[in-house]
This record gives sequence, C-alpha cells and structure tokens, in this order.
Amino acid sequence: MTNDHTDRIKKRYNRVARVYDLLEAPMELMAQGRLREEVFSHVEGRVLEVGIGTGKNIDYYPEGVKVVGIDFSEKMLERAREKLHRIDVKIDLIEMDAQDMTFDDNTFDTVVTTCVFCSVPDPIKGLKEINRVCKPEGKVIMLEHVRSKNLVLGKFMDLINPIPVRLWGANINRRTVESVREAGLKIVEVKDVATSLVKLIIAEPS
Repeated sequence: MTNDHTDRIKKRYNRVARVYDLLEAPMELMAQGRLREEVFSHVEGRVLEVGIGTGKNIDYYPEGVKVVGIDFSEKMLERAREKLHRIDVKIDLIEMDAQDMTFDDNTFDTVVTTCVFCSVPDPIKGLKEINRVCKPEGKVIMLEHVRSKNLVLGKFMDLINPIPVRLWGANINRRTVESVREAGLKIVEVKDVATSLVKLIIAEPS
C-alpha cells in the first residue's frame, strides 16, 4: 500500500475519533465486555497494543504488566489519553504506524490487537512487523472480525465493504486468519467468539 493510502485511512480515523466508540457499540452490546476480558486474560510481561485507538481496552489490563499502545491517528490517541486517569496500569501512548514500527526486534512479551486489522492498509506488512517485535518466546493475541465463510453472506460483505472503508477506513471482509499465516506467524489457536464473524486468534512469532 502507498503512503497516500495510509494517510487517507488515517485522516478518516481522525475524522471519526469523537464518535468512534459509538460506531463500535453494536459489538460491545453483543459481547458486553466478555470478549475483551478473555483477550486480556492472556497478556503478560511487556505488552504492545497495536491500534489502541480510543483506549477501549485500558480497563481490562491486569496489574503488573507494562503497556505501550500505538495508533496512527493522533485524534484517537487524544481520546485514549482522556481515559488513563481511571486505571492503575501505566500505559505509554505513541503515535506510530503498525506497518512501520520503530521498536527493536524481539521487544515485547505479548502483542495484542482488538478489531484493528480491518483497517491496517497493508495487513500482511503490519503482521510481519508484529512478528518482528514480539519476542521468540512471546505470544500474539488478536480479537478480530473477519469475512464470513458463508457463500451468500461473504459475497454480501464484499459488496458493501466500500461503504465502511469510505466512511472510516474499516474493511469488513478481511481474511485475517489467512493473513496471519501468510505473515509468518505460527497459529496456536483460532476460536469463534460471539459469532463466527469474530475470532480469537492466538499465535507465536516464527
């Protein structure tokens, strides 16, 4: 993907930052936080959250972890900073592109994403970066919505995908499990959560 494409997506997220939590409300109502609780029960050590957005996950971090949260949207990070006062866990927020991280190799014990790889312009590039910055003995935990394998629903998702992409930059028809494998990460577990459209993916760096 070109830098111009990434800039367009970034501008869309900056534009919707103030209402982004409302846009994600349907998933929150469906799961009532249960999915996030499951994701963050797996985190430990030094943690990188890729695409921390407005900070919707900060309440779920367990004590004792050290967290760095990155996002390429400065407006989303502004919203996240407004929430930091309500938690005891220290979280460093950095404006950074998931496709081009500045961290050294093998930096983090855990890398986590929640509903992020629908909007990374080049998901393979972003996942390769995760593979690079995660320690060899570390783990990658992802909660992501994906394209349906149902023939009719999958084609419908393909048909309407341009709408959310143009509105705020999210693709609803990503094949994220396949992308994880293509990026070289070793999948440990894939589990349907809530519906088959939302998956918990646990992987290890290669």
